[in-house]
Amino acid sequence: MGADQKAQAKTDQAKGKVKETAGRAVGNERLVAEGRADQTKGDAREAKEKTKDAFKN
Repeated sequence: MGADQKAQAKTDQAKGKVKETAGRAVGNERLVAEGRADQTKGDAREAKEKTKDAFKN
């Protein structure tokens, strides 16, 4: 399950970056904000998984 969560974290980060970039390109602040939120969500999920891995070892 850990690998799935790590992959989902990377997906959220990438999706967020694309949204943020697209939002900036068209001047859509809502899309920029959604992109940042997705990236933050991915960062938090990644940090959680890294913490879990640290305690396993």
